[in-house]
Amino acid sequence: MAFSSSSALSRISNLSRHFHSPNSKTSDDPQGAIDAPGGGLIKISSEVSAAISRGHPVVALESTIISHGMPYPQNLETAKEVEAIVRKNGAVPATVAILDGTPCVGLNEEELERLSILGNRVQKTARRDIAQVVASGGNGATTVSATMFFASKVGIPVFVTGGIGGVHRHGEQTMDISSDLTELGRTPVAVISAGIKSILDIPRTLEYLETQGVCVAAYRTNEFPAFFTETSGCKAPCRVDTPEEAAKLIANMNLELGSGILIAVPIPNEHSAFGSLIEKAIQTALQEAREKNIVGNAETPFLLKRVNELTGGASLASNIALVKNNALVGAKIAAALAKLRVE
Repeated sequence: MAFSSSSALSRISNLSRHFHSPNSKTSDDPQGAIDAPGGGLIKISSEVSAAISRGHPVVALESTIISHGMPYPQNLETAKEVEAIVRKNGAVPATVAILDGTPCVGLNEEELERLSILGNRVQKTARRDIAQVVASGGNGATTVSATMFFASKVGIPVFVTGGIGGVHRHGEQTMDISSDLTELGRTPVAVISAGIKSILDIPRTLEYLETQGVCVAAYRTNEFPAFFTETSGCKAPCRVDTPEEAAKLIANMNLELGSGILIAVPIPNEHSAFGSLIEKAIQTALQEAREKNIVGNAETPFLLKRVNELTGGASLASNIALVKNNALVGAKIAAALAKLRVE
């Protein structure tokens, strides 16, 4: 997206007036603006702002799953249901997106609907894309890396998503490695996911996370989950069995290791039965992607959409189920962490 240098400089100048430490008080903006260090406004909803300032549990949520993960109105319904699950389990949801060039933490119903209707016309935004989307006044749906970045800026330590990116299959030839992994290596946020998307190379991704110094734990299992299925054939580096144990693990980020934590939650058993069917569809979709030369950040949305078509909707139903389960577990972990910090 092209933009004039004068308008970009004007916009950045306007945004820079609003910056201060994430530990400082929010501004008097009735919509709930908070400022972060380094140059740019982050608008935070009043509900999320109040929860952060009082030490109440907050769970960050990404927005790419809304815009690029499923069609309208199913995406909007799922987003609302996930937020409701977070609230029901004792935490405040904070969906993250960039709207009209302003990073937003905590979306209202109108903003969620707008994002859902725009769908893939919203730019898929990883860390590398943030500056461009903000400077051009554009709309951005945040991926894992961008959501982690903003969550860390405003002081949210727990983030729930479906699955993280990773090393792509044949990554040793293409060097296609998700920025989610390097973000986990440098941003102290705990990511609750159903593991690594099974369209990727899971063993190599785990090796890369080790290189990045990322603590990886599986929830109530010894085997690392594979998104659509409970097992991947890879042993998890460590295990936690309760939200309280997970909270203690996250609390150790106070050691200032500088890296995040990945807590992998297996998909509920009743939704993992289609694992072999989905794996077969993945192989077909990967072959089609290679034939059509679909690469980079366009590959994952294509693969997920194509796998859903090949499985007659089974993969999308499983995807929604695991996101809701992650939200339940993530909210309980955030609540346990808030309680631990008070104690």
